[in-house]
Amino acid sequence: MFFGFWWDWTLIILVPGILLTLWAQIKVKSAYGRYQHELLPAPMTGAAVARRILDANGLSHVPVEMVPGQLSDHYDPRDQVLRLSEAVYHGNNVAAVGVAAHEAGHALQDERGYLPLRFRMAMVPVCNIGSHLAMPLFLIGILLGAFYGSSLVIADWLILAGIAAFSLSVLFQLVTLPVEFNASRRALRCLEGSGTMTDEQLKGSRKVLSAAAMTYVAALAVGFLSVLRLLLIAASVTGRRDR
Repeated sequence: MFFGFWWDWTLIILVPGILLTLWAQIKVKSAYGRYQHELLPAPMTGAAVARRILDANGLSHVPVEMVPGQLSDHYDPRDQVLRLSEAVYHGNNVAAVGVAAHEAGHALQDERGYLPLRFRMAMVPVCNIGSHLAMPLFLIGILLGAFYGSSLVIADWLILAGIAAFSLSVLFQLVTLPVEFNASRRALRCLEGSGTMTDEQLKGSRKVLSAAAMTYVAALAVGFLSVLRLLLIAASVTGRRDR
C-alpha cells in the first residue's frame, strides 16, 4: 500500500498538467518545424544574428559557441557564454534566428541586472539540493508514520519538509516565467527594424518563441498540481493512521 500510493486516485490531479505539457510540446515542434524551412532574405545565421545583437549592446566580450543537441540553446550567466545548438548556430531561417535572438535576450538581462534573472540564479543551488531531498524526505516521513503511528512527530515534519523542498522547484519555475517572456520581448525588439527578416517572418519568430514559452507555463502547472497531490497524499495517510 505505502509503495503503491503513487498510483492512487490523486494521479487524476496531474492529468490537466500532462495534457497541457503534451499540447505545448506539439505546439513547439509544429512552430519550429514550420519556420525552420523559411529562409531569411539576408544570408545570416543564428550565430551571426546573436553576435550582432550582443555587439550592438556592448556585449562583444560574450562569446557565441556551438553545442551538441537539439534545442539545447542557452545563455550561461556564470561563464557569460551564449551557447547555440548546431541547427540554430548555422541556421539561416526564421526559427533559428528567433531562438538565437531569445538567448541573446538573456545575455542582455544579465548585463542590465534584470532582477528575476538574478533571483533565479541565486535559487539554483538551493533548488538542486531540494530536488534531490524532496521525495526521500516525503517517503521516509510517510513510512515512519505508518510504522510508528501518530506519536512520532518527526514523521509529520519530514513529510512537510519534503513538500517544502519540492515547492522550491515550483517557485523556481514561477520565477522562470518572467525571465523567459522578457527575453523574448527583448529579442523581438532587437529584430524589429534590423533588416534581418520581413515583418511576416518576424511574426513567425514571435510564434516560435510564444510556443516555447508555453512549455514553461506547462511545467509550472505540473509543478503546482504535483504539490497539491503531495498534500492530498499526506493528508490521506496521516488521517488514516490517526484513526
